[in-house]
Amino acid sequence: MNIKPIRNDEDLHAAFRRLEKVFQAKEGTPDADEMEILIALIEAYEQKHYPIAPPDPVDAIKFRMEQQGLTQKDLEPYIGSSGRVSEILNRKRRLSLQMVKRLHEGLKIPYESLLSA
Repeated sequence: MNIKPIRNDEDLHAAFRRLEKVFQAKEGTPDADEMEILIALIEAYEQKHYPIAPPDPVDAIKFRMEQQGLTQKDLEPYIGSSGRVSEILNRKRRLSLQMVKRLHEGLKIPYESLLSA
């Protein structure tokens, strides 16, 4: 096992090539240990150099609606009246902290998604 830091994209590609070779390693073997280390290094490099921002709050709500087959009417317990739901989904009004809390608890939308923007 020859593990080294990933400092650039060339190192990243080399780490991926090696990961492909050890990815199916049997648990408890040196190759499996190498696989875990490579995954950690790759994730750290990608988070630093290619961060993925959380989705916009409205996009997160719409995504959850699509996933669960919800309508705007279904959002009323979390957001308020149908007019308020429409304002939120059309980006004419921001979510209040109370709405964020209810959406998180009721629809399991991550706080990080609801509070971004």
